[in-house]
Amino acid sequence: RLKSSAQRFVHPPPPWLYSKSPTVCHLDVVTPETKIFEITHPFHPMRGMRFILTTRRQNWGEDRVMFYDAEGRLCSMLASWTDVPEQDLFAQASAGRSWFRTDDLLRLSSMMDEIVGGISVK
Repeated sequence: RLKSSAQRFVHPPPPWLYSKSPTVCHLDVVTPETKIFEITHPFHPMRGMRFILTTRRQNWGEDRVMFYDAEGRLCSMLASWTDVPEQDLFAQASAGRSWFRTDDLLRLSSMMDEIVGGISVK
């Protein structure tokens, strides 16, 4: 005979069995590498509030920033509504595979030509 769903419910273990939650976010530690952003959209109700940037990613085809609100919930917002600088499209497309841009290398090449052309060989 099957037991009712109330009888099969297993209570979670007491919290004191775990020394630290594996999912807790420690946002109280601010280091020099911590990126803090401000909401700048003129009509957003949280305009002027500052948050710690958790991550930045493309969600739903939009550039979004992720952050934890005052209640500890993970939230996302359009990056264009914040003071987070726009991402460099070349760096985003190259994904760290290229150190140099083509236009920068062409400019370097022309500078080298000027330097070499200005040196007289004796």
